Amino acid sequence: MKKLKKEQIKQEVFDLYDAYAHNRLQRREFIEKLSIYAVGGLTVASLMGFLMPNYEDTLIVPKNDPQLESGYIEYPSPKGGGTIKGLLSLPKNTKKKWGGIVVVHENRGLNPYIEDTARRAALEGFITLAPDALSPLGGYPGNDDEGREMQRKRDRNEMLEDFIAAFAYLKNHKNCSGKIGVVGFCFGGWISNMMAVRIPDLAAAVPFYGGQPKEDIDKIKAPLMLQFAGLDERVNAGWPEYEKALKENGKKYEAYTYPDVNHGFHNTSTPRYDKAAAELAWKRTMDFFRKHLNG
Repeated sequence: MKKLKKEQIKQEVFDLYDAYAHNRLQRREFIEKLSIYAVGGLTVASLMGFLMPNYEDTLIVPKNDPQLESGYIEYPSPKGGGTIKGLLSLPKNTKKKWGGIVVVHENRGLNPYIEDTARRAALEGFITLAPDALSPLGGYPGNDDEGREMQRKRDRNEMLEDFIAAFAYLKNHKNCSGKIGVVGFCFGGWISNMMAVRIPDLAAAVPFYGGQPKEDIDKIKAPLMLQFAGLDERVNAGWPEYEKALKENGKKYEAYTYPDVNHGFHNTSTPRYDKAAAELAWKRTMDFFRKHLNG
């Protein structure tokens, strides 16, 4: 069978996947609704195979990249999950102190895409820590469906404490300059916004298509760069109110909406990925961190 192309897939199919990936559809209901679009030679199996993440062929930075020191560490999170595992990555020149970035996963644990993103950021000249909020439950299980089920078992405010503790870990790391930012995707976008609310000395925050805080926006000190997908009606609905509060409180922010791309457009592993938008958003993100963490 010929490999499917994004152009062959109706937008409604991507919307269904978004609902499934964010726990608004159970798997059986997702498959039933997907069957409506299994026409003209398309099968449910081929659509499912097309939509599911492919980590094997989509990683950008090798796990053993010779330019990096990258490996797993554990750090304490007494207000969160206790002991949290994370991927720590930094350039090989360990004599230098680097700006730090906490890299926050989506709603399915520390999967290969997020690890890859953390290594990418480290190659840009940062020390990065990508925690796994599934650590108290045994860690990312190796597939996203199980990861989502596991993450639903944890309280999101406790998970927020795990990422705040990651900030503290980087703050005290011998190779960190003390200037630390956060970038997060989907659930991680919400975490990024909330870390800006909760951490007065956070140096920068870049939420990708993340939910917005509803209160204490006046407490934000960090400059924000907010990245939105043009087709992401669910997340974008909360932006006008958030932007109004940011303006009323005199907060520093810049926001970018990428037209005609889906929620998850930065994620290389699924067909929602949009290369042009993802690369532009990533360049803006790295330039923003260079300005605020290494400037």
